[in-house]
Amino acid sequence: MVSVEFVTLEVADTAAADTFYSAAFDLDSQMRLKASEAATTGFRGFTMSLIVSQPADANALIDAALEAGATSLKPARKSLWGYGGAVQAPDGTVWTVASSSKKDKEPASRKIDEVVLQLGVEDVGASKRFYVDRGLEVTKSYGGKYVEFGPASSPVKLTLYKRKALAKVAGIDPDGTGSHRLMIGSGAGPFTDPDDFVWVAAT
Repeated sequence: MVSVEFVTLEVADTAAADTFYSAAFDLDSQMRLKASEAATTGFRGFTMSLIVSQPADANALIDAALEAGATSLKPARKSLWGYGGAVQAPDGTVWTVASSSKKDKEPASRKIDEVVLQLGVEDVGASKRFYVDRGLEVTKSYGGKYVEFGPASSPVKLTLYKRKALAKVAGIDPDGTGSHRLMIGSGAGPFTDPDDFVWVAAT
């Protein structure tokens, strides 16, 4: 079954980005960095999301990111679905941190349960069909609003939203131009999808 193995963030300064991510999230094999000067402005059409067990863990990760140089986009708070907030890394990548729980049950940690790549697309239905044709399996789907792909064992879970809806969740203006500054590593690649996201062969 096809899964997303890793994402590569294209950044202007790989050393600075590596320092930030080591201090903020300390992700292992799910994320790589590549030097790039590709032109880009505003929202890049995707967010990275970290799913954790409880609010205290979300706060710990968000605080670490802010201390390392991130900018707050949406302060962490309770909502109908749980608890979470959003930050923007110095390289421009938008990160959300969320928990489905609204209460803490144990001491805070920075343990990450899931890493999720959320793509903001023009036509959720068309993108869903595109990915299914390339071997990805749908595990959840809510009409033309949201799609989630499996398997559960994927190092990086993939979800689709409408671009404006995703930007709203992250607390950022949906406008943006130029490169996504993102490459998606998967057994399905290489190809470029309908929204110009670049997929590469996972090695």
